[in-house]
Amino acid sequence: QVQLVESGGGLVQAGGSLRLSCAVSGRSFMNYVVAWFRQAPGKEREFLATIIWSGDRSYYSDSVKGRFAISKDNAKNTVHLQMSSLKPEDTAVYYCAAGTSPPYEYWGQGTQVTVSS
Repeated sequence: QVQLVESGGGLVQAGGSLRLSCAVSGRSFMNYVVAWFRQAPGKEREFLATIIWSGDRSYYSDSVKGRFAISKDNAKNTVHLQMSSLKPEDTAVYYCAAGTSPPYEYWGQGTQVTVSS
């Protein structure tokens, strides 16, 4: 089992920044991929970014490329999502997920991000 716990969500004004964190624990996840998703009310879950735990390769959806950055802290077993130039349409519950490949086996409980205009 792998446990994922997100943190860092909150209320921010449009144009502001937030950094989300995903603490990863449990069985060995060295060959895992960790990803960030979000889901806004009434919308489907949307892929945002992913990073390979054993390396530094990362991938982004076109909707957030250039505004969001995914990174990891191996010492703290944490994956971050730095979000900047936030827009009201970025309002959603943000989830991290992990697994060897999509569909991801493990999911966190989510953290709410609200961007006010």
